[in-house]
Amino acid sequence: MPKDEKAVVNRKTDIISAAIEVFAEIGYYRATTAQVAERAKISQPYIFRFFATKEALLLSALEVSWMRISQSFRQVVESAVPERLEAELIKAYESILASHMNETYLQMQAQTIQEEAIREAMRSGFREVRQIVLDAFIQNKIQNPEERTFLFLARGMLCNISSALDMPELLNKEG
Repeated sequence: MPKDEKAVVNRKTDIISAAIEVFAEIGYYRATTAQVAERAKISQPYIFRFFATKEALLLSALEVSWMRISQSFRQVVESAVPERLEAELIKAYESILASHMNETYLQMQAQTIQEEAIREAMRSGFREVRQIVLDAFIQNKIQNPEERTFLFLARGMLCNISSALDMPELLNKEG
């Protein structure tokens, strides 16, 4: 890839990263592209070179966040032994929560946005992650794969809420 193309790709990535931070911190509806531009240390018009609308920027940010989860889970599925599969998937998700919490906050907010394109991006992301987990459970002959997938995803959502509200007791299995 030529140097100029790399710079353009890097700037687009910088804009998406800034958008994830800003949208997660103050909310998609309250956030402005001017705030995203300031965070990315660029001019506001430069954002529109890459994204026609603020919604298009949000969709790209959601795509990045879902891709991170999908790729991480696929890596686990490729290398985990059946007895450790679920534990390794949990560990992978916990790692994402620890290092990319803003992406999780972004997804949590996007669940409440009613624009159809955003709803479809969220449905698509959830479907893909669900399918990765379900297929892995089936391939590894995990008993009751549908129910185990349901519980795995439900626990993931509870992890999100626990982190967002700073309520670790939600995850305390003993209490």
